[in-house]
Amino acid sequence: MLACVICGEEILLEEDMKTHLLLSHLENDMHCPLCSLSGVSYDELCFHISSAHPEKQHNSQDLAHFTSSPSCSVSTNAGVTESERPQTSQSCSVGDSCTTAAGATPSTSSGVSTDSVRPKQNSTHKRGRSSPEKLFSCPMCALVCSSCFILQEHVELHLEEQRSAEGSLLEVCSSALTSPSASCHSGEKIFECPMCSVVCSDSFSLQEHVELHLDPETVTAVSPGSDLKLARQLQQEEELRRREKDAQKEREEFKKLQRQFGLDGRGGYSKQMERIMERSVARGLMTPAEFHCKRAEMMESLVSGIDDGRTRTQGVTRALCEYYQAESRDCIHVWLSADTDHYCSSAGDKGWGCGYRNFQMLLSSLHRIDTYSPSLTEKTLPSIPRVQSMIEGAWKEGLDPQGASHFNWRLQGTRAWIGATEIYSLLTSLGIGARIIDFHRPTGPGDTHPQLFDWVKQYFCQSSRSGKLPPRLIQTSLPPLYLQHQGHSRSIVGLEQKKNGRMCLLILDPGSSMSDTRKLLSSDISTTIRHIRKFPCNLKHKQYQVVAVQGVLSAEAKQNSILNSQTLQAERIP
Repeated sequence: MLACVICGEEILLEEDMKTHLLLSHLENDMHCPLCSLSGVSYDELCFHISSAHPEKQHNSQDLAHFTSSPSCSVSTNAGVTESERPQTSQSCSVGDSCTTAAGATPSTSSGVSTDSVRPKQNSTHKRGRSSPEKLFSCPMCALVCSSCFILQEHVELHLEEQRSAEGSLLEVCSSALTSPSASCHSGEKIFECPMCSVVCSDSFSLQEHVELHLDPETVTAVSPGSDLKLARQLQQEEELRRREKDAQKEREEFKKLQRQFGLDGRGGYSKQMERIMERSVARGLMTPAEFHCKRAEMMESLVSGIDDGRTRTQGVTRALCEYYQAESRDCIHVWLSADTDHYCSSAGDKGWGCGYRNFQMLLSSLHRIDTYSPSLTEKTLPSIPRVQSMIEGAWKEGLDPQGASHFNWRLQGTRAWIGATEIYSLLTSLGIGARIIDFHRPTGPGDTHPQLFDWVKQYFCQSSRSGKLPPRLIQTSLPPLYLQHQGHSRSIVGLEQKKNGRMCLLILDPGSSMSDTRKLLSSDISTTIRHIRKFPCNLKHKQYQVVAVQGVLSAEAKQNSILNSQTLQAERIP
């Protein structure tokens, strides 16, 4: 009979004593040499090392050495002394040699088999338990522990390894950004994400992409759709930038249009006149005394509202009539409007005042025609600022509200261009009937407008409806026609019809200088008349509008014209 030197239990056989020492004392004292885990069985320790410390494993011979180590042998002498008893808590320390490879089983060289020992442990253990122990499974691996405290230490090891893995990932990503072994494609260096299949063109883009993976606040950073979400976000930002760029371009284009049409708030006739005279003084072209004298005259004209006549040329139509009576035998018919004065642009309205000057030409003719003269209360020609005021008055009467809104209901003090609708509104407010004819597209070869010429011929022919053959020169009592196209307007004062059937318009241009116009009054008119002749090949704008005066309006007819101007539409030909 053998007695255990540790607990005193009596064992019959030596092999059973070895089993008793191994199971009851040696295994219960085992602990992990790589962490603080202790108090586990041999199998539990092996499984722990293989799962928690795979990189630190030893081979199976180390574990066999542990089970067969002389320091772990058990004396069979029943009379052993206290000093000869094995110190299992010290000599059997697992920290010396008790690590094993993953999945290794203890060596049987010591004569102790795991399969033969475990049943004896259940039958011979004097500390025996009255009921089976409660087991605790690791939530992160397959290890089963008999104590919750052991399980807690084991799980903490998993968490430490996870934090270490995250640190290693950061190092890998950092090295990927600067690694010289970055992939190259077609001679260009590219950078691959170490966490997904995204390829970036430079290190900065790769760094931003990797940070999206590692950002804990980005919930979808590790999801398969994270790149798609990023792409959509970038697309939305690009769309926003494009819209802002388009809006900025639209604002700039609108400002250009405002400057072009004189709606940029930089002043009107008087301010432009002053600036030009100041530049003339600075260049030495005008003395300061002349400047103050002309400025005073301009202010006086503005106060009176009467044009000073400095840009007027009288007698142009009479000069044309005399010319056709004596010359131009190649024409079979010539029609001329009523006597009309020419008004050219001045320094105060240069670049934008053509519409106002054409109205002055038309009004100068109406004053000479008996049909219209009695209806005109003002017998003088208004200045350009006065014409602006008259158009504003027409708007206040209710004429052309859409056109008025385009100018924000204000013309005075601006350099705003006016067109056919403003001339129509102004004539209607004066009690003069008018119509707008729109030649909205070319009707002839080479973008010409032969129908415009035909219509002008019909307009002048209305004065000679008799069945007799009209004379070669016809001096009518009709006012001139206001001709508008994109960017400019002129006045039609006559029409030529050649022997070959070709027609030619006679046009006075407010852009022509006073000196050029006065050449028509000279005896050498034949060399200068070509400047006012316009054949179909000379009128090739996309669209033309004509304003024609058509009788005097009664009070009722004027009111109807005002109501119709709410939706003002031109007569379209064709």
